[in-house]
Amino acid sequence: MPTYSYACAQCGNAFDVHQSFSDDALTVCPSCGGPLRKVYGTVGVTFNGSGFYRTDSRSSGPSGASSGSSGASSVSSS
Repeated sequence: MPTYSYACAQCGNAFDVHQSFSDDALTVCPSCGGPLRKVYGTVGVTFNGSGFYRTDSRSSGPSGASSGSSGASSVSSS
């Protein structure tokens, strides 16, 4: 279940709640009865590795690299 952070606009009370996706968002502060707002934070995503490029999904082999260079040289010699 995801955790949502709320903060009261009236009293400043901040708290976290475990809610399911189908649950409605909270609108009333349990402390003072004031209006609540969701607090959005940063997302914890980390990209590790050399990078994400168009060529990363292709199979890299010695035959693919040499056939490309030999094809270019045979065209230039003709």
